[in-house]
Amino acid sequence: MRLSLLLLLLLLPGLPPTLGMEDDASFPHLGESSQPPPRACPPRCSCPRPDTVDCDGLDLRVFPDNITRAAQHLSLQNNQLQELPYNELSRLSGLRTLNLHNNLISSEGLPDEAFESLTQLQHIYVAHNKLSVAPQFLPRSLRVADLAANEVTEIFPLTFGEKPALRSVYLHNNQLSNAGLPPDAFRGSEAVATLSLSNNQLSYVPPSLPPSLERLHLQNNLISKVPRGALSRQTQLRELYLQHNQLTDSGLDATTFSKLHRLEYLDLSHNQLAEVPAGLPRTLAVLHLGRNRIRWVEAARLGGLRGLRYLLLQHNQLGATGLPAGALRPLRGLHTLHLYGNRLDRVPQALPRRLRALVLPYNRVAALGARDLASTPRLAELNLAYNCLASARVHLRAFRRLRALRSLDLAGNQLTQLPSGLPAGLHTLRLQRNQLRALEPEPLAGLHQLQELSLAHNRLRVGDIGPGTWHELQALQVLDLSHNELSFVPPDLPEALEELHLQGNRIGHVGPEAFLSTPRLRALFLRANRLHMTSIAPEAFLGLLHLRVVDTTGNPEPVLVRLPPTAPRRPRAAGP
Repeated sequence: MRLSLLLLLLLLPGLPPTLGMEDDASFPHLGESSQPPPRACPPRCSCPRPDTVDCDGLDLRVFPDNITRAAQHLSLQNNQLQELPYNELSRLSGLRTLNLHNNLISSEGLPDEAFESLTQLQHIYVAHNKLSVAPQFLPRSLRVADLAANEVTEIFPLTFGEKPALRSVYLHNNQLSNAGLPPDAFRGSEAVATLSLSNNQLSYVPPSLPPSLERLHLQNNLISKVPRGALSRQTQLRELYLQHNQLTDSGLDATTFSKLHRLEYLDLSHNQLAEVPAGLPRTLAVLHLGRNRIRWVEAARLGGLRGLRYLLLQHNQLGATGLPAGALRPLRGLHTLHLYGNRLDRVPQALPRRLRALVLPYNRVAALGARDLASTPRLAELNLAYNCLASARVHLRAFRRLRALRSLDLAGNQLTQLPSGLPAGLHTLRLQRNQLRALEPEPLAGLHQLQELSLAHNRLRVGDIGPGTWHELQALQVLDLSHNELSFVPPDLPEALEELHLQGNRIGHVGPEAFLSTPRLRALFLRANRLHMTSIAPEAFLGLLHLRVVDTTGNPEPVLVRLPPTAPRRPRAAGP
C-alpha cells in the first residue's frame, strides 16, 4: 500500500516531488523492521536483559547514574563504593535483587531510609563491606539477607523482623555479641530456615531464635552455655553447628536438645565437654564430638540413637576403660566410628554389627586377638595406623571374618612381617613405616582384587623378597616400595601395574629387562637413588608404550631417559 501511495503522489500534476514525503519518517524503509530505541545502560556496565544491570568489578567509587527504572536485578559487587545515595536508590522501586558484595560501604554511607522505597526487594547481598551496625530497616518483601564479613555489632528489630517471606539470614564473620541481638530480632519472621551467626562473639545461644529454623550455624563463637529453653521452640531444626566454642558439661543439661525432634546433624566438636551430652535426639544421623575432653562414654547416653550413622569421637581422652564393651552396640545403624587420636589400648569390643568403617589411628592398640574384630563382619574400611602393633601380637585369624573388608591401613606400627589371613576382597593395603625386612608369597596369596599396596619406609632388600611374591596380585595397579634398601628393580612385578614408586632406595642400575613384566606402566618414580648418566639401559623402556612420567630427579648425575617412540615424551630427568 505504501508503494501505491508514493506512485500516486509522483503522478499527480502540479505537486512537487517531495510533497507528502516529509512524513515518510513515519514509515519504515522497505525491507526493514521497526527498531526500539536503545536502552539506557550505565557506562562500562552491561545490561544483558531489560531488567538486569551488571556493574561487577569496575573499580567504581561512585554509584552509577543512568540506571533504568525498569531494573529488577542490580549487581555492583567487587567495586569500591563507600556509600549508597538515597536519591538514586529511591528511583529503583522495582528492584528484586541488589548485590553490593565486596565494597567499602560503611554504616555512615548507608542512610536509614536507604531501602524504604524498595518495596519489592527479595535478595540483598552486602557481605564483605565495612558496616558497623546493620541497617535499621529492610523491606518487608525480603527473602535472603547476606550481611556476612562486616564489622556489625548490632542489629535492630526491623532489620530482620516483620519479614514473613524471609528464608535465609547470613551474619557470620561479624562482631556480634548477645547485647547486639534484640530479643525481638526475628519477631514476625516465621519462615526463616537458615541462620548463620558463626564467627561472632556470642557467649550463649540467643534465646529468641526463629522457631522455623532448619539450619543454625553458631560455630566459632565464645558460647559456654545453652540457656534452658533456648532451643525449645526450634522443632524443625535439622542441622546445628556448635563447634569451636567453650561449651562445658555444666553449659548443657538433659533438656538442651530434647525438643529437637527432627535434628539429624549435631556438631559439638572443639569444645570442653568431658561427657557425652544427655538427652540427645533419637533422629540424629551424625554426631560430632571430636576434640573435646571425653574420658568415658556412658552407654545410656547413646542408647536411643538407633538411627545414628556417623559417630566422631576423635582426639578425646578415651583410655582403656573409656569405651566399655557393648557401649555402642545399641547403635544398630552405625556406619562409621572415628576414634582417631585417643588412648585406647585395644579395639573396642562388641561394636555394632553393621559397622562399615572403623577409624582407630594414633591410639595405643598393641594386639589384635582372634575375636577382636569378630563383631563387625561387614567392615569395609579398617584403619589401625600408627598404633603399637607388633607381628607377634597379631593373631593369625584376626582378619578372618572380615570378608567385606576393602581397605586396611596398618601403617606406622611395629610389624616385621606381613599379617596372615588377609581378606581376599582387599583393594587397598597400607603397610608403610613399619619394620618389614622380608616379603613372602603366602600372606599375599589370594589377594586377586588388590589394587594398591604401600610398603614404603621399611627395610626391604631385593634378596629378601621371596620368589613369586607378586604372582597372585593380578589386579595391582599401584605399588609403593619407596624408601627401602633396594639395590635394583625387583623382578617379576605384576603385569597390571601402572604406577611404581622406587624413590629413595639404593638403585644404581636399571637393566634392559627391568620392566618386561609391566607393559602397562604409566608412571615411574626413581628419584633420589644412586643413578648416574648411563645407569639406565637404553632398552629399559622400549616396551612401555603407556609410560607418561619418569622421575629421576635427585640422583648423583643427570640421567638419560629414552622413552619408546609412541610414548608421550614427558620424562623428568635432572641432576641432584
